[in-house]
Amino acid sequence: MSTVNLDDYVVPGTTRTYYIPEFVTEDEEEYLTRKINEAPQPWWKRLQNRRLQIWGGELTGKHALIPQDMPPFANQYPDIVGRIRALGVFKDSAHGEPNHIIMNEYAPGQGIMPHEDGPAYHPVVATLSLGSHTVFHYYRYKPDTDASPVQISAPDELISSTGRPIDPNPVLSLLLEPRSLVITTSDLYGSHLHGIEGRVEDKFEEDGRPPQERIANYDLLRGKEAREAIANGSMLERGMRYSLTCRDVEKIAAMGGALFKKLRGTA
Repeated sequence: MSTVNLDDYVVPGTTRTYYIPEFVTEDEEEYLTRKINEAPQPWWKRLQNRRLQIWGGELTGKHALIPQDMPPFANQYPDIVGRIRALGVFKDSAHGEPNHIIMNEYAPGQGIMPHEDGPAYHPVVATLSLGSHTVFHYYRYKPDTDASPVQISAPDELISSTGRPIDPNPVLSLLLEPRSLVITTSDLYGSHLHGIEGRVEDKFEEDGRPPQERIANYDLLRGKEAREAIANGSMLERGMRYSLTCRDVEKIAAMGGALFKKLRGTA
């Protein structure tokens, strides 16, 4: 895409969270999706409720990266890494660009619990959506709580991996369109959690508030169907979505990439 002025894409209600629609073209989206699905089976990791691929290397227990070359469709054509670097959001990170991408595959009905990204990464994350929309929520911990585990909780209460209870009411919600890029920085990265509810469809309730208060990036959306669904309180069905979560792991393991190749049996 052409040169981007990030000031044009600030999400209302935030200072340094950005939503860029049409970050890739439909042809590039089709190409990336095809390459993802053509990947050999060893690239895939299966979790309890979804599959993923990891590009750029694996993390050690001490949060260091054992690097591996990115697949060419990530840093050559259509060069997602280079495009994100050009935005300047990683200019203060150790490498000036993402060096690690987690590609999550979300079928309709699949989501991810609210979580933080952890200490391994520079506090910026850029997420590219392919294939389908989703609704992306930012959460905060409940006030006046500490990190001690919660012994008793309501059945529908959200609990973090540290045992801290989470306020189930999002502080901010975004609709992520196919081909869009969302960039999270500042306190929404450092002191909040983010997650996606597992739904086959997203129903937008009419609660008397303007659509901009329900979906913070409403005025930045390009899709007519999405805007109408939010404004009119109707529904959007989810399809298969591929999420490319791009971050910079600042610490590189001393052994470099040779050990990674050996462990993968490719040496």
